[in-house]
Amino acid sequence: MAYKIGWFSTGRDEAAGELLRAVCQSIRQEEIEAEMLFVFSNRSRGETEHSDRFFDLVDSFGIDLVSLSSRDYEPQLRKENLSAWRNAYDHQAMELVEKYQVDLNVLAGYMLILSGQMCSTYTIINLHPAAPGGPKGTWQEVIWQLIGKGVESTGVTIHLVTETLDEGPPITHCCFPIRTGQFQKLWQEMEERLKTRSLSQVQEEEGENNPLFRQIRQQGVIRELPLLVQTIKWFAKDRIKTTGGEVTVNGQKCPQGFDLTEEIDQIIRKC
Repeated sequence: MAYKIGWFSTGRDEAAGELLRAVCQSIRQEEIEAEMLFVFSNRSRGETEHSDRFFDLVDSFGIDLVSLSSRDYEPQLRKENLSAWRNAYDHQAMELVEKYQVDLNVLAGYMLILSGQMCSTYTIINLHPAAPGGPKGTWQEVIWQLIGKGVESTGVTIHLVTETLDEGPPITHCCFPIRTGQFQKLWQEMEERLKTRSLSQVQEEEGENNPLFRQIRQQGVIRELPLLVQTIKWFAKDRIKTTGGEVTVNGQKCPQGFDLTEEIDQIIRKC
């Protein structure tokens, strides 16, 4: 019986589509021995152009699309009691996907915090754009924090989802330096900017067009896809197991997650 995957994504940007495409293509090429049964989104058609394009991609792969607009779901309750709203919304979402009975759920650009009920009921993994112990938040927030702290390296982590945002046990990760080689000139340019402007001013004026920001993002993105594919592949092969919130890889406990840096670097060099 094929390993069964569920996918959760808001579909808010191009990166969401790239992640879905990479995994679906790996499934079609039998690199991942699994099948994706549904994609769940907290948006409905017509809310944004980005999510509509994402939905078209889901349809092109012949995957069931399950939608429940978080924007339109019980807005008064959300305003009055966010915790209660989250529990109610997730309960409804779980009813919608219950019939699929998947083995693993993947969050890939899903912009809601999950309730404790959903986290305890399902095995759910999430892609986070930082190394274990790194900054929390969206990928944009993470990169600006990395720049603000002037760190030597960063990475990408796949972690088990818990009720506490971005703090679930790491499963796999890879790292890369951001102060050497092509990064050196970009840091020098940033230091020149910061002589006359604050970091928040640079962030506001340049945003994602800042060259250092773009380069960190690029190096992260090219690792996100193979790391996610490798991690799902290992789940499907039963090499990764999660029991009671504890992660084992190849039968060994990995409290810091399994380091796939060498494998991911090899994959990147072949591309």
